[in-house]
Amino acid sequence: MERRDFITLIGGAMMVPLVSRAQQKAMPVIGFLSAGSPLPVTPFRQGLSDAGYVEGQNLAIEYRWAEGHYDRLPALAAELVGRKVDVIVTNWASVAKAATSTIPIVFLSGGDAVAEGLVASLARPGGNLTGISLFELWPKRLQLLSELVPLARSIVLLANPNNPRSERWIGNMEQTARGLGVQVSVLKAATEGELDTAFATLPKQQVGGLVVGPDLLFFRQREQLVALAARYAVPAMYDNRLYIMAGGLISYSSPWNNIYQLGLYAGKILNGAEPAELPVQQPTRFELIINLKTAKALGLTVPQTLLARADEVIE
Repeated sequence: MERRDFITLIGGAMMVPLVSRAQQKAMPVIGFLSAGSPLPVTPFRQGLSDAGYVEGQNLAIEYRWAEGHYDRLPALAAELVGRKVDVIVTNWASVAKAATSTIPIVFLSGGDAVAEGLVASLARPGGNLTGISLFELWPKRLQLLSELVPLARSIVLLANPNNPRSERWIGNMEQTARGLGVQVSVLKAATEGELDTAFATLPKQQVGGLVVGPDLLFFRQREQLVALAARYAVPAMYDNRLYIMAGGLISYSSPWNNIYQLGLYAGKILNGAEPAELPVQQPTRFELIINLKTAKALGLTVPQTLLARADEVIE
């Protein structure tokens, strides 16, 4: 073999691994966009693991937390789009949708995903979004509170005016209230201090019940909210069992591991599934918790029909 041919052969052999490495797909990146504060995401990682992805091994995750500052969400979403992440996972789908029409989005939504224009239908989303919808829980919460306090003809909705979702949530609740023959009014609070001020107006309104809306401020201040509800003797419905553990009256939620499902769906998309063809999921299990001690302090007799359906009764 001539020297020139030998050099060509060796050079070609050396190029093979270089080309092979260049053709290998870089480690995929998930963008995790949340309106809340940093929290453990172990169930999310478990869902990813069951789909074949482990953070730090064959997957990277970019976390973006708005920490209750809703006005920061568009900029955070834009950061993830600029980072060219492979999938965005979020509890604020409308912001992510406005930021990109091409990157797959897996969402957790408490609203009506179809009415909000996130997807064409739950069965066949049709675009770059899919995820989990908890929309049907809110009408049920108002219905259950009405069962608990059947004589209440006026119920207050507690909402954070800084939360862009509040207006739509109030509209949906008003529609449900009309069907139940109940009048609703709105109590607004955007800070801890405003919660105290808002509750102080309740005696003048003579309301029969209160529904605490979905908001990070309210969840953070759950002990304050429970104490205020007790001070002003107002039966309150909550969206999380932790309110009841703090002494709240009644909650209705899904014990279904939504965060795990988000991870599983994100993993499926990384494996080649199209979000347009992944049905938007809805929980099939629900959890009704009633605090009889709190009911007694409020002078309420919980109907046996309601007790019989409760998954947990605290005495």
